[in-house]
Amino acid sequence: MDRAARSGGAHPDEAEVDPRTLFALPAALTPSVSWLELIVRGVVIYVGLIVALRIFGKREVGQFTLYDLVFILLVANALQPAITGPDNSLTGGLILIVALVGANFVVGRLDRFPRLHRLFSPGPAVIIRGGKFESATLAREGVTEDECEMAIREHGLEGVKDVELGVLEAER
Repeated sequence: MDRAARSGGAHPDEAEVDPRTLFALPAALTPSVSWLELIVRGVVIYVGLIVALRIFGKREVGQFTLYDLVFILLVANALQPAITGPDNSLTGGLILIVALVGANFVVGRLDRFPRLHRLFSPGPAVIIRGGKFESATLAREGVTEDECEMAIREHGLEGVKDVELGVLEAER
């Protein structure tokens, strides 16, 4: 008589197997929140970030200063828990990527309509008139005179006195 039979226990090879565990995904692939919640969280944060950056100003990504870049990275890091909630799964991350790419695609399509484009992109602002800076507009737009002078020189002009009209516009 074998040991399992003597102790009244089942033989290890004969143990009952729960059929649900045969096809269970590893924990790294199983989202801890619903896929719909992940999509809603991602899209809401995406829209909120667009609104915040719209208010932030007219700077283009190529015009960001070092502290602008650090700010964006810190915001992204701070928003991560709001987007994912308690979920750290690979599947949850993939769902978020698809949701964010989808939201970005929709916003890109909506931006083609002039009325909606005005929501996503700021209007033009006159920052130089008659060879002089419009200080109030510069302050409101978050642009310095030094940044303007650099742009003026990049266009082959000597300085602000050579500019009759300077307009800050977002690229389309």
